Amino acid sequence: MNAFAFIQKGKAGMIRFDGVTKRFPDGTLAVDDFSLDIPSRKTTVFVGSSGCGKTTILRMINRMVDPSGGRIVIDDEDISTLNPVKLRRRIGYVMQNSGLLPHRTVIDNVATVPLLEGVKKKQAHEAGLALMDTVGLDRSLATRYPSQLSGGQQQRVGVARGLAIDPNIMLMDEPFGAVDPLVRAELQQELLRIQRDLAKTIVFVTHDIDEALLLGDQIVILEKGAHIAQAGTAEEILAHPASDFVASFVGSDRGSRALHVKNVDGKQVVVDGTGRLAGILSDGAGPS
Repeated sequence: MNAFAFIQKGKAGMIRFDGVTKRFPDGTLAVDDFSLDIPSRKTTVFVGSSGCGKTTILRMINRMVDPSGGRIVIDDEDISTLNPVKLRRRIGYVMQNSGLLPHRTVIDNVATVPLLEGVKKKQAHEAGLALMDTVGLDRSLATRYPSQLSGGQQQRVGVARGLAIDPNIMLMDEPFGAVDPLVRAELQQELLRIQRDLAKTIVFVTHDIDEALLLGDQIVILEKGAHIAQAGTAEEILAHPASDFVASFVGSDRGSRALHVKNVDGKQVVVDGTGRLAGILSDGAGPS
């Protein structure tokens, strides 16, 4: 049990957008009449091209950006009535390039919000070390500084910091976009494991459809202005794309999602529509 679990006791982390609009001072309409329910304890992934409004939607949840119109509700509370600083401190936030404080050690970075909330340093550090275990970081790294870590290690610290007050809601803004593909794949699997163990309400932003299909319980494909092109599970979207835009975005119009089995040196391997290896069938898993 996280040492700070009492902070969020009794909250489910359900988020509702009701006719939300965001127009910036320069006149840009980033989000146009956006409505969506984000279920608690599941991972919802917003995916779309640059400029579609997905990051603006994410940042409106913790009031880093306030909407121009409409309403956002978390667990039946209209967040416009809440203190923005207090709201942010109860929501985990993980960004690209980790956003760590360079002059603080790993353990102090992880414990940032609990220390701000008045948790004693010893208790905050003890809980921080346990969180390092949770995200797969060796405790020997606790006294290092961010510049002494690899990119993947920095992102793990960022995830641990986001979990430090045991939030019901985690916001993740392209958190794995700045690391190499092998590290990214490893971090994705770590996130799936953490979600299985902790069951948070995760709102994840990416421009990578493969990442969205892997991580999302609910996937929301956005067009310009944050218009929802389709929302559903990976299976629903791949099997029944709602439009030509969605089919093109997920690659089903090019046949690249179609999988078939080939026999290679006695092994049955799965390849996609372009002939690229997608996986290998375990013994006994082939067609009967």
